[in-house]
Amino acid sequence: MEKEAKIFVAGHRGMVGSAIHRRLMELGYTNILTRTSKELDLRNQTEVAYFFAQEKPQYVFLAAAKVGGIMANNIYRADFIYENLAIQNNVIHQSYVNNVQKLMFLGSSCIYPKLAAQPLKEDYLLTGTLEPTNEPYAIAKIAGIKMCESYRAQYNCNFISVMPTNLYGINDNYHPQNSHVLPALIRRFHEAKENNFPEVTIWGTGTPLREFLFSEDLADACIFLMKNYDGEQFVNIGIGHDISIKDLALLIKDLIGYKGEITFDPSKPDGTPRKLMDVSKLHSLGWKHKIPLEEGIKRAYIDFKEKEL
Repeated sequence: MEKEAKIFVAGHRGMVGSAIHRRLMELGYTNILTRTSKELDLRNQTEVAYFFAQEKPQYVFLAAAKVGGIMANNIYRADFIYENLAIQNNVIHQSYVNNVQKLMFLGSSCIYPKLAAQPLKEDYLLTGTLEPTNEPYAIAKIAGIKMCESYRAQYNCNFISVMPTNLYGINDNYHPQNSHVLPALIRRFHEAKENNFPEVTIWGTGTPLREFLFSEDLADACIFLMKNYDGEQFVNIGIGHDISIKDLALLIKDLIGYKGEITFDPSKPDGTPRKLMDVSKLHSLGWKHKIPLEEGIKRAYIDFKEKEL
């Protein structure tokens, strides 16, 4: 991927896309294409076709998606499947039509069966039932993987897919209802500290295990794979170890300096019991994460406070 190549980062304002954009600039790439959702609605077939025909990007990072936590996924089920399918269909197809040299599709660890063996190997895709709360989103992401595989098989397109584990970091979404667990906990503990709330209540039992990757590490892995991987099978991106939601809450509570109590509400859903990625394939290709969880949370909290102010 040449430094002057025309690179389209779809979704450059989101946490993932903005991290990829920043990393590309840090590495000296000088011809990066971006569009806001107002400038280019990726759900709109006509707009996407016109954009690709006019701009002719050589490389595409497809990081645009409608995302959210358990509550958002469960409530907005139709929105999650429709919007993600529309975005993927348009960008992947127009990348083929306009001879994009290479495309990277970013999926999600929720593509794996709810009760799959741990850690999650790439081969476990479509071997069992999905987690019901985010099934529409997962099906959309599985469709994206299969689109890349199909365009590769039929048209010989160099379209690859990567499956990140749970992400957090700079430019995250801290919405009270629609955010993922780690940024949601940052917000909850910060507000509890600021308002001297006696306790913070957390959904579920606290027992589910989750793996967390800092957004800057993900961006570095994506660019590494864009430059060094051309295989048909998608690649897991993660750190290879996990933490319980309870221990994560205790860590964030300590880092933020909240002195109150933590209670858990077992009437609320836990989601998948465990989601740990097998990252042996990624490691064998020569990439490992660099930012430990505690350091990443500190950076994310600084970013959150800057946004709040």
